[in-house]
Amino acid sequence: MSRVLISGASIAGPALAYWLRRYGFDVMVVEKAGAVRGGGYPIDIRGTALEVVHRMGILPELRKAHVDTRRLTFLNPDGSVINSVRPDAVVRGVEGRDIEVRRGDLTEILYAAVRDDVEFRFGDGIASLDQRPDGVDVTFRSGLQRTFELVIGADGLHSNTRRLAFGPEARFHRYLGHCFAGFTMPNEHGLSHEGIAWSRPGRGAALYAAGAGEHVHGFLTFDRAEPPLDAFRDPDAQRDLVASVFAGDGWEIPRMVAAMRAADDLFFDVISQIRMPRWSAGRVALVGDAAYAPSFLTGQGTSLGLVGAYMLAGALAAEADHESAFAAFENGTRPFVELNQNLVGEGDSTLFPPTEEALAKRNEMLRGLDAVPPTEGRPEHSALTLPAFERRR
Repeated sequence: MSRVLISGASIAGPALAYWLRRYGFDVMVVEKAGAVRGGGYPIDIRGTALEVVHRMGILPELRKAHVDTRRLTFLNPDGSVINSVRPDAVVRGVEGRDIEVRRGDLTEILYAAVRDDVEFRFGDGIASLDQRPDGVDVTFRSGLQRTFELVIGADGLHSNTRRLAFGPEARFHRYLGHCFAGFTMPNEHGLSHEGIAWSRPGRGAALYAAGAGEHVHGFLTFDRAEPPLDAFRDPDAQRDLVASVFAGDGWEIPRMVAAMRAADDLFFDVISQIRMPRWSAGRVALVGDAAYAPSFLTGQGTSLGLVGAYMLAGALAAEADHESAFAAFENGTRPFVELNQNLVGEGDSTLFPPTEEALAKRNEMLRGLDAVPPTEGRPEHSALTLPAFERRR
């Protein structure tokens, strides 16, 4: 039985663990957090990824957890309404088919599907990797040492596994020209199953109510020519940077900035993609955001992670050796990934345009959106038909 280590217990990691166990692999998942992470903003599952969760048998649970956002309202800088639309009309999703769930609900459902069959090691991480012809010697941060046949990094945009096996993130990081801050704040306006988006050239804000509750998700995003590298490890610098960008703005911005300063769950990052010439190096491979983060502007990060996990596990089961498997995984998955990554380009932000001209065009588009949601999603979302795999090795 092949022994595989997966780094990351968010989405792609547990999904990969599920499929590898189905094919008879012995799997360990290591996660730096002390437990499965709950909470988080809502994420989408659509297109080919819906078939993945159907084959996993978790689609009914996800349907029950569906957030069912019913309205997005777009505002001018003075707070007046441009239009209110169904979310599906904006992202080209399909009402009644696509799923929106809280990130924590998805991670809990994935974890429940594999926890009895997979060894999870929480509160630890990979310190070093030493590849040999027949395996990978892994030293964990706790000091534990183990040998695995394969190591898979499913540890997100800022992957530690990628750094250890492929080199610095800067080699693969494609900055798209935007930064964002996310946090929770009191739901003082009684928002329910809806979002409100405010924007002016170069910056925007959103309040998002995932259901009906006492809190909403706040987002502040803005253009910046270069990533603010000096702020990445300094939460106070992050708060100061965001506050300075939005100084003097009206609507709910002052209240949002104050909430951001007080929030204990602030998440600050740049909007970016990961573009790599190869997703494997020897006996180490990457999947999900670690290999090909598309950015949240595409709305496809979760779906690409789920599809990639299915495709990688199937290739490892079907091919005679890991080199052939990793090549088959890339050949079968990369075209689908690149189609979805190309949904956005550098400096592109349909929801928060950078110039007056782009903002006027976006507003004209929003006013013309039909009240009836589309019956077909973007073709990119369903561009891959899942193959069936059988265990060979």
